[in-house]
Amino acid sequence: MNQPTRVLIVKTSSMGDVIHTLPALTDAANAIPGIRFDWVVEEGFAEIPTWHPAVDKVIPVAIRRWRKSLLQTWKSGEWKQFKRIIGAQKYDAIIDAQGLLKSALLLRYAQGLRYGLDKDSAREPMASRLYQFPQKVECNQHAVERVRQLFAKSLGYTVPETPGQFLLNKEQFPSQIVQQKPYAVFLHGTTWATKHWPENYWCSLAQKVNQAGLHVVLPWGSEKERIRAELIASSCANATVLPKLKLAEVAGVICEAKAAVAVDTGLGHLTAALETPAVSLYGPTSPVKVGAYGTGQKHLTLEQCPAGEFPATEPEIFAPMTPEVVWRAFEPLIETH
Repeated sequence: MNQPTRVLIVKTSSMGDVIHTLPALTDAANAIPGIRFDWVVEEGFAEIPTWHPAVDKVIPVAIRRWRKSLLQTWKSGEWKQFKRIIGAQKYDAIIDAQGLLKSALLLRYAQGLRYGLDKDSAREPMASRLYQFPQKVECNQHAVERVRQLFAKSLGYTVPETPGQFLLNKEQFPSQIVQQKPYAVFLHGTTWATKHWPENYWCSLAQKVNQAGLHVVLPWGSEKERIRAELIASSCANATVLPKLKLAEVAGVICEAKAAVAVDTGLGHLTAALETPAVSLYGPTSPVKVGAYGTGQKHLTLEQCPAGEFPATEPEIFAPMTPEVVWRAFEPLIETH
């Protein structure tokens, strides 16, 4: 194709998936001078694309909310407004980076040639029928690399051999939210119950972090997470439970942290994108294809934990991943950063 200057991306969710798309924009911007992107994304993650310098316009959608009340969505005019906005601009290329039928259907209302994953590469093969140019991308690799290859094949350049770069300017995020320094961030909240690291383990790790001379900082996003944060904070001498923050404010807190410990959660991927050293804890999930991507990131899995008998924990799957095991992985990060 001719060198495109205006491209529409559809990557609606989740937080980790949206963040994993950013290095592909960096590749494209380096390969094609002057290229600019608009981005269709779930309203809850609409801040994230604006953090990349190659993005001009974000077009929020609310598929999760709209599905709960289709009649209200129709009456409110939100759907009509979305179709008007997405159809107003003629694009040189439209890339569905989601690979789902719902994301492919959104492209029907945009003007431009449609690119996406082919039937052997997409999570939902039916989606490939809605693209004019489906692209084959090897499935057995990390999500960041898959999106980088999709963009390169769609826009006509070669993927750089160097690791993907998120290109986030840390100076754009609020600073000095946490006054007690140095500190470590505990990213303890996640949507799956089985992904939660046991609360008593968090408490024990917090004490070890304090003993190493670091304050513990605990963000939260829901009432359950706030209660867990308060419990962890009460178990150690130096900890701060943050007020409820906007996503950009959480990013600012992560930027100034010495290091972080995260469960398998979107904020863990944000930590990697901000190049803050972190240990990510994986129990029922694998980091091979969707783990935190970037420099200074350690993936701790159950396969790396010693065998033996352990006290009962909740969830039980994390019993072998004791605070001692996590501390051994975490301590080198705070010594070198």
